[in-house]
Formats: sequence, structure tokens, C-alpha cells
Amino acid sequence: MSTAPYRYCSYDIEGPLLVLTLNRPEVLNALHPAAHQELADAFDRYAADPSLRVAIVTGAGERAFCVGTDLKTLAADGDHSKPTTGFAGITHRFDLWKPLIAAVNGLCLGGGVEILAACDIAVAADHAEFGLPEPRVGLAALGGGLLQRLPRQIGMKDAMRLVLTGSRISAAEAQRIGLLNEVVPKAEVMKRARELAADILACAPLAVQASKQVMLQSLADADLSNTMHSNYPLARQMLASLDAIEGPRAFAEKRQPNWLGT
Repeated sequence: MSTAPYRYCSYDIEGPLLVLTLNRPEVLNALHPAAHQELADAFDRYAADPSLRVAIVTGAGERAFCVGTDLKTLAADGDHSKPTTGFAGITHRFDLWKPLIAAVNGLCLGGGVEILAACDIAVAADHAEFGLPEPRVGLAALGGGLLQRLPRQIGMKDAMRLVLTGSRISAAEAQRIGLLNEVVPKAEVMKRARELAADILACAPLAVQASKQVMLQSLADADLSNTMHSNYPLARQMLASLDAIEGPRAFAEKRQPNWLGT
């Protein structure tokens, strides 16, 4: 069920699952300022809606997930503007504890890799290709913080190769270096993304969000012992929740838990 009159993205609700689709297939889902603003609003809505627990981010059409910035629009107007939450409204958003699954259905270049890196789990079609071509057009991958994020997610040498050469790699290679969790046949990308979403939805919502918060916030402190004694609000909320009672009770009673998210 689509619930928002967006022009450059589709916002489709399937129960507790949101499917957010970049919708500019005529330009391989390249993004311009208006598209960034729409996506920022869409992620705001996802974050604020208590009924939504997992989101899949994908691209319209069969050719591309996202090829980054719409360079023709940029050349025409010189407008680099983006929302405060970054490229596609997601790359500078550091307080979204609900999970994001990237379903990469084709070319994933430049800002497309920025979006991918901002997601928590990623599955891609076996024909997908990945790259950071910015240096080949006189730019650098600065817009979404990828130069900071990528070395934290994959090995430094692999990150340097992507960033400095501007060359493309295959889906299999992207999985090998840690950009992806899984590679599947093209026809199965959304099916597999929905299966991963279903696995998340089987878990307690607060437990999922607390886990994401602890892992991501821990990266800010190099001292492991400090991270184990830091303040994680969602972890406290989880431990005091009704779901923390429901989970062990359902296990003892040999039934499926009824998660309330409270």
C-alpha cells in the first residue's frame, strides 16, 4: 500500500515493513536536490511511525539501484544542496535505530554506495556493479561521509582501491570485501530482502533497536572497556519493557511471543 504522494520515491507499507524505492529509473535513479528532500521526509516518517519496524531500500527498474548524483542537473544549476540528514536523507542520520536493508537491484555507483553503506544489511543481484567514479569527474565521495564510513566497514586497502581508482567491482567482489551480506539471482533480490526483514520482525522491536544502538555508538570509543559501561538508552528501555517479560514467558510456554514494542 503506497501512502505518500512522492514524485521521486515510492513509500509502500506492507504491515510493519516499509519498502522505500528510489523512483527515477529514467536517469538510473540518480538523485537531485528535490529527490534528496523527498527521501529525507520519507525516512523521517519511517523513524516516527511506531507501526513500522523494518525498511527495505531499493531502486525502481531493473538497471540500477542508484548511480549517485544527477550530474546533468548539477551541471545545469550547480546546486549541491542536500538535507541535513545527508545524501538521500540517510547518510548523515545517526539516530535511526530501526533496521535498514538495502536491496541492490543493479548499478550502485557513487552516492548509491553511500546509501548502501548507510544501511545495516545488504543483498544484491548477481549482475549488480559497484564503484565510486567521483574522481573521474573531478569530485570526491564527500557528500555522504563515505570516505569516513567505508574504512570502518571494509578493509583499508579495499576501501582505498574503490576510492582512488574510480573503477567498478562485481557483486561477488563486493560481497568478498564486506560491502554486501549476500548475492542472489536478479529475480530473487526483493524476495531475499523480505526474508531478511521477516527474520528481523520475528525478534522483539526494542531488542533489535537496542542492539543497533549499542553497536553503532560503541564505534565512537576505541576503548572496549568504556563501551561496555556506556549509557545506551534503548538498552535500558528494552530491559524495562513488557517484551523482556514476554520473551522468556513465551519460550517457557512453548509458543510464539506477542511483541508489543513496549
